[in-house]
Amino acid sequence: MSRVQSPKEITLLVRSGCHLCSAAKKTVDEVTNRLGLTWESVDIDHDPGLLAQHSDEVPVLLVDGKVRDFWVIDPERLETLLTS
Repeated sequence: MSRVQSPKEITLLVRSGCHLCSAAKKTVDEVTNRLGLTWESVDIDHDPGLLAQHSDEVPVLLVDGKVRDFWVIDPERLETLLTS
């Protein structure tokens, strides 16, 4: 199993009724559980700033505050991001 080098802040920007968001939540949950990490989900429809910035890209994966992926979250890419 790969080791996380330092604590990571993992945030998934979503909106309700988004089928890609549901799939992304499942992917992020599976990868972070395997690595022993936690993550949070933020609904952009409740934050005007996030809505203006990311409305057309959800779901959006942020790692340590940086956009790392959007629309479809690849589990292998996510694990690489979190373990490097």
